[in-house]
Amino acid sequence: MTEITKDMKIGDILDANREVAPFFLEMGMHCLGCPSARNESVAQACMVHGVNADELIAKINAFLAK
Repeated sequence: MTEITKDMKIGDILDANREVAPFFLEMGMHCLGCPSARNESVAQACMVHGVNADELIAKINAFLAK
């Protein structure tokens, strides 16, 4: 996976690289295995958890670039 976007499903992101799970846990999303969580987009999850989606995407993409 080269880069993620706000529109991508969390399940697809985790399936491609499980090492990004801590970024979602840090924002309070502790139900990563839940079917509804896996089918949410990053933007939807951020909205529900009160997190800035652009900041989260930037952190994850910086991690993936390493």
